[in-house]
Amino acid sequence: MGAALLTTREGLEASLIVGIVLAYLARTDNRQHFKAIWLGTAAAVAVSIVTGAALFFTVGELEGRSEQIFEGVAMFSAVAVLTWMVFWMRKQAKGIKRELEERIQGAIAAGSAVGLASVVFFAVLREGWETALFLFAISESSSPLVTTIGAIAGLVISISLGVALYLGSRRLNLRQFFTVTGVLLIVFAAGLLAHGIHEFQEAGVLPLTIEHLWDTNHIVSENSTTGEFLVTLFGYNGNPSLLEVGAWFAYVSAALAFFLAPLVAWRTRPATA
Repeated sequence: MGAALLTTREGLEASLIVGIVLAYLARTDNRQHFKAIWLGTAAAVAVSIVTGAALFFTVGELEGRSEQIFEGVAMFSAVAVLTWMVFWMRKQAKGIKRELEERIQGAIAAGSAVGLASVVFFAVLREGWETALFLFAISESSSPLVTTIGAIAGLVISISLGVALYLGSRRLNLRQFFTVTGVLLIVFAAGLLAHGIHEFQEAGVLPLTIEHLWDTNHIVSENSTTGEFLVTLFGYNGNPSLLEVGAWFAYVSAALAFFLAPLVAWRTRPATA
């Protein structure tokens, strides 16, 4: 579920970028530049796959404390990138279409096929690198099969939504979509944060404080189907430490407060006479 959520969100963002560029080229009778856009997209996907493979192979060579520290750093990095992504998308969503069209217009005026391809290359590459990092972080708390199936399902959904939007569908409310997925990703990021703290505690980098604040594995085991679902989506730990629980609640409270504040302010703003 976590992998599906992330790849759906990341894939849709990449699909929207490519769709905006293609729609602008079609609207301005510049369909001959479609090839450059697809080449830039394909190159970004290829580089993302190589980067992801390198990340997984690197951790495969590590053992013991080094592996725990590496995984902890990767999870903290994923939390930082996820947080930045959620807030950046909320802030930039209104102006991203205009910015992309201006860059495409400049590249066409300069007659640069490389410039055209680079517009989508760097945008899609950013989404691809983020996805690789997130999937690596998820794979440390979920089975490879579940992560792979979820990632593929998310990509299929995101591409389908991207095509529908390009063809003119108005059934998807993007504001609501990014708000709901943003909230879910914040909760998911809190789970990664707690898991990263767990790895650092096992490596001896962070103190254990109270090692097991409670134990609910006899109710919902982390190894059960329900437990694995809760682990991958919410960072569930049947016997968490005090530091893990405190960090989880502190992050969720602060991140949701800042993320939802503009929405609450907009809904409570008095109507203009």
